[in-house]
Amino acid sequence: MNLKLEKRSGNACELCKSDQQISVYQVPPVGHSDNEIVVCKNCRSQIEREQEMDSAYWGFLSEAMWSEVPAVQVMAWRMLSRLKNETWAADNLDMMYLDEDMLAWARASSDHEGADDLAVHRDSNGNILKNGDTVVLTRTLDVKGSSLNARMGTVVKNIRVVEDNTEQIEGKIDGQLIVILTKYLRKQA
Repeated sequence: MNLKLEKRSGNACELCKSDQQISVYQVPPVGHSDNEIVVCKNCRSQIEREQEMDSAYWGFLSEAMWSEVPAVQVMAWRMLSRLKNETWAADNLDMMYLDEDMLAWARASSDHEGADDLAVHRDSNGNILKNGDTVVLTRTLDVKGSSLNARMGTVVKNIRVVEDNTEQIEGKIDGQLIVILTKYLRKQA
């Protein structure tokens, strides 16, 4: 962490003020000056959608949105936008002001879209699946058009999500690339 960020943040998350497990986060898209903020692990995991969005956790945004740091304001706007179905978040969004350039920056990424707005691939337990994950089959599957029988417990590494269908992923079993329904998978930790 550079000295400027360290001094500005006071070695604490610039969103929730936690001083636990902090790191530098680059507010996308890259290319904006001063796009780095300090965030804690809990904020980061929800920002990056690695963990389910907890609306009760984000109550501190009503303070963070008034930050003098543009990147913090942009992140506050994005997170409030994700939570816009919550009355308190919608009220804060109505009060918040971003000039045209900052609003364009805030909208330049899909970070502000709510979980319902984005296509998310989930395994049989509700865990989010991403490209490169490793999964385990939860039942034996017959592969159509092939004599391949994918047995329950088979590990499929380095999967690819099917962009236009949240119920399917692609993976290789016995060297053959096949499409597998997400409801028959469990993400491996």
